[in-house]
Amino acid sequence: MKALGHGPKRTWNQHVVPYEDGWAVRREGNKRITSKHRKQSTAIRKAKTLAKRKKADVVIHRASGGIRDRISYAE
Repeated sequence: MKALGHGPKRTWNQHVVPYEDGWAVRREGNKRITSKHRKQSTAIRKAKTLAKRKKADVVIHRASGGIRDRISYAE
């Protein structure tokens, strides 16, 4: 049996992913999106703001789903 509170460590990494007719920002490990945007550039800007605040990474995905780029704000 699994002890409470000892699951995988959650990070604050922000992923920019294709979503419906646009793009979304989603925290790593979350099923729900943080925000949705019409343009990828707007989603990237939002993800960078969140990642800087938490000293995390931004993972930018292509429309096909593959990873295009990764930006780190970790110390």
